[in-house]
Amino acid sequence: MAQVLTPLFDPGFSNNSFGFRSGRNGQQAVRQVQSIICNGYRIAVDIDLSKFFDRVNHDLLMSLLGRKIKDQRVMQLIGRYLRAGVMDNHCLTETREGVPQGGPLSPLLANIMLNPLDKELEKRGHRFARYADDFIILVRSLRAGKRMLHSISQYLRG
Repeated sequence: MAQVLTPLFDPGFSNNSFGFRSGRNGQQAVRQVQSIICNGYRIAVDIDLSKFFDRVNHDLLMSLLGRKIKDQRVMQLIGRYLRAGVMDNHCLTETREGVPQGGPLSPLLANIMLNPLDKELEKRGHRFARYADDFIILVRSLRAGKRMLHSISQYLRG
């Protein structure tokens, strides 16, 4: 499924997104950050979305997927994948949020979920690099960094 869906979604992903993408890697993200620093943006707002993979909202993710996937059978299959549950001490626990970590489709789903954040940062003119659920936004001053942290926290809360 990831092999079929990746060409559909990947071209729309931000150039500032480096995790789980063909031809992109962590070293490139580091080089991008170094380049931004060389251009005078020396204050880093470093954000790690705590337990991101465990907390992905299924409804929001399915809505984002539905913008490009028109085949309801594919949507149903992804929904079943998300709700498949987790085995814990020989007991199946229902999953109502999150994406299965280590699953072949999960990295793509994470990028689909985080792409609107990337696009919002770009729209605001920020310089950043994202690798999976970790990202660094670089600004010129401590004051701008504090404003950025507050602003991005508000955005992420919804």
